Amino acid sequence: MPINKINGFGKRKPNHGLVANEFEEKFLAPYAMKSCNSRGRVHKESEHAYRLCYQRDRDRIIHSAAFRRLEYKTQVFVNHEGDYYRTRLTHSIEVSQIARTIACALRLNMDLTEAIALAHDLGHTPFGHAGEEVLNELMAKSGGFNHNLQGLRVVDYLEERYPDFPGLNLSWEVREGIVKHSSVFDIAVKIKEFFPQRMPSLETQLVDVADEIAYDNHDLDDGLTSGLIKENDLEDLEVWKKINRKIGQKYDKINSNHRKYLIIRGLIDLQVTDLIQHTQSEIARLKIKKYTDPYKIGLRIVDFSKEVKELRKPLRQLLMQKLYHHWRVMRMSIKAKRFIKELFCEYLDRPQQLPSEIAKKIPKEGVRQVVCDYIAGMTDRYALDEYKKLFNPYEKV
Repeated sequence: MPINKINGFGKRKPNHGLVANEFEEKFLAPYAMKSCNSRGRVHKESEHAYRLCYQRDRDRIIHSAAFRRLEYKTQVFVNHEGDYYRTRLTHSIEVSQIARTIACALRLNMDLTEAIALAHDLGHTPFGHAGEEVLNELMAKSGGFNHNLQGLRVVDYLEERYPDFPGLNLSWEVREGIVKHSSVFDIAVKIKEFFPQRMPSLETQLVDVADEIAYDNHDLDDGLTSGLIKENDLEDLEVWKKINRKIGQKYDKINSNHRKYLIIRGLIDLQVTDLIQHTQSEIARLKIKKYTDPYKIGLRIVDFSKEVKELRKPLRQLLMQKLYHHWRVMRMSIKAKRFIKELFCEYLDRPQQLPSEIAKKIPKEGVRQVVCDYIAGMTDRYALDEYKKLFNPYEKV
């Protein structure tokens, strides 16, 4: 079933019990998205006696197969290049940690924020954005491929955990957060069900920026550890000099590893602090009083100040030039595109090679969509194993 055609939300307001509702009323800001205001789930379910709806969403995401597979999906470095480097799983956890801190300071809904953060990469392919780009090309005649849309497809349809409904049956607000996730590397998907003309919730906006903070600074950490970025590449950056100066004032002697970690920590702290303070001032300036107010404003409320935006630009440009476009990273990306394309074409031409539990979906979904879902759900190492099984004559099938 196409995920943008799912409808049938219940009109009943969730009833989580007095204690849970009192907790949100007492601790969350008036402009936070509260559980009692949720638009509900596609398939009606009884509410839990002790867990609010977004807490249940978070737990369903954590226990999903798609979330576990993120452990072996590329962030920047392919899994077999070393155990130190971030994967999609560790990245998602880091985004969640940063996002919860910000949500707590702004008195937004931490459970909703955490659920969106943990789910925001569920639709990612193996081998990072290279995998997404080649699947988008291969699916061009069928609407293309977008990992936000695929993430929604995962939680609405592809996960099989409950006998009463397909997918995870997440709340509308978490699903909106997946669809409207946007950053430098992401394009928000326009689906009528999620009111594409309006801004998303403050919790969704928060996760977008927490994602940027996480990948900028942790990709920098991985880049330095790998040697693709040298410390002297950063010496002319004003933000690097600013943090390095503070560390020098506090420590007379410090080894390079300790300095690197302290600088990464300082960069994250600087950005998180600025984001909280600037967002608080914007909420006051724009007179945000209710959770529906951000929908009417045609700009991002959760954002950095102009000063920090300017400080971040050179660092992001350096990451693009020195890390994401480094010849070693590009070589792996091009190689990944090549064998994902070969896998796709082989399955498409001879679908009888697909596992039976995958092939059984073809009559309903069509072979192209089934092949796309199958490859998109693969981990890096599973895709590599499949490639060897299909094309290496000496590999056992």
